[in-house]
Amino acid sequence: MNDVANWKVPKWIFLISDVLLLALAYFIVCKSPHPIAKWEIIACFASAALGTVVGILPFILDYRAMGKAIEVNALSSVADRIQDLERVTALISSATNEWVHAQTQAEKTSNGAKEIADKMAEEAQQFAKVMQKLNDSEKSALRLEIEKLHRAEIEWLQVLVRILDHVFALNAAAGRSGQPRVAEQMTQFQNACRDAAQRVGLVPFTATPDELFDAKRHQAVNTESEPPAGAAVAETVGPGFTFQGKLLRPVLVRLREASSPPAPPEPIVPPAEAAPVPADPPKQESSGDQLPL
Repeated sequence: MNDVANWKVPKWIFLISDVLLLALAYFIVCKSPHPIAKWEIIACFASAALGTVVGILPFILDYRAMGKAIEVNALSSVADRIQDLERVTALISSATNEWVHAQTQAEKTSNGAKEIADKMAEEAQQFAKVMQKLNDSEKSALRLEIEKLHRAEIEWLQVLVRILDHVFALNAAAGRSGQPRVAEQMTQFQNACRDAAQRVGLVPFTATPDELFDAKRHQAVNTESEPPAGAAVAETVGPGFTFQGKLLRPVLVRLREASSPPAPPEPIVPPAEAAPVPADPPKQESSGDQLPL
């Protein structure tokens, strides 16, 4: 703000001029002959009036100068405030631009994050599909291997059962040969074969003569109809087998007729040839725990 004192008008010149004019009026009054003439009166009043005007003129000029100074100072303050307002406006505009730029960057970042999330979801779905395909292929491969192992198990069980049937037939033939030494040796050989089979869970069993027929454990080979109640076993034609505690095949027996006396033993045909074990025999209702062979 400008200093108001710098705008004041020097008053000493006007004061000297005022004094001189008043002195001129006094001189005219004193030196003029009396009565004073009109022009002298007019000159005296004019000099006094002019002195008065000159005396108050510097104060009027000071007042006007002070008004101008105040106006200039006000205009300067307004100009400073306008400049401050312009700076504030510039700052607001800069902040607005920064905000717009930040919003644009945030939108770009949001769009990029959304694209990444979509790609991740798509990759996750593709990975899940690949894993599902791999799982399905592994399950198929394992199922195929299990089926192969099951078929192989059935095949070697069939082979082992037929071998034990032949050993049983040889032992029965040796018992009927009338040679106790040969019969004893064949019995020992059969026991050794059965012990070896029991190590893999295959256990043979036979029926005792005159044992009552049990459809769950016995299978008649000399009749096609259902054996009557109270039918007795005449002899064992082929041993039965259990595999790991489950019935694999019932004992093949010949039933005794109720009206006839015990008949002499007939030659025993090896069960493997007389009644071969099917690869997948039908399940019997009377033996629900029988294993397929």
